[in-house]
Amino acid sequence: MTSQGIEAVFLETRNWGATGRFLRELGFTVDFETDHNSGQFSNGAGPYVFVVEVPPDHEPRTRLVLKVQDTARRPGDGVDIVSEFEQTHYGTQEMTVNDPDGRPWILQAPGKE
Repeated sequence: MTSQGIEAVFLETRNWGATGRFLRELGFTVDFETDHNSGQFSNGAGPYVFVVEVPPDHEPRTRLVLKVQDTARRPGDGVDIVSEFEQTHYGTQEMTVNDPDGRPWILQAPGKE
């Protein structure tokens, strides 16, 4: 399986408003916001940043999302698959894999039609 590069950075935060202001101060613009303290920011042609607020008892995480096209091809034996490709509620398919240090990475493909 070959990725097509970084699609996005998925950023969890305890304070949606503060994180949004921080990103805007760094030159990002809001692509869209949801009604549940999340939204997408972009800055130029690079990956977008998707921010979601998590409860105070949840440790915020940052995950990289890699773009892939072919969900039929599986990663090689050296990749720890945490979850297989699944359709998301926002229209894509995602697989979670761990890198050698145990950090999660998301492989994101177009949704099923």
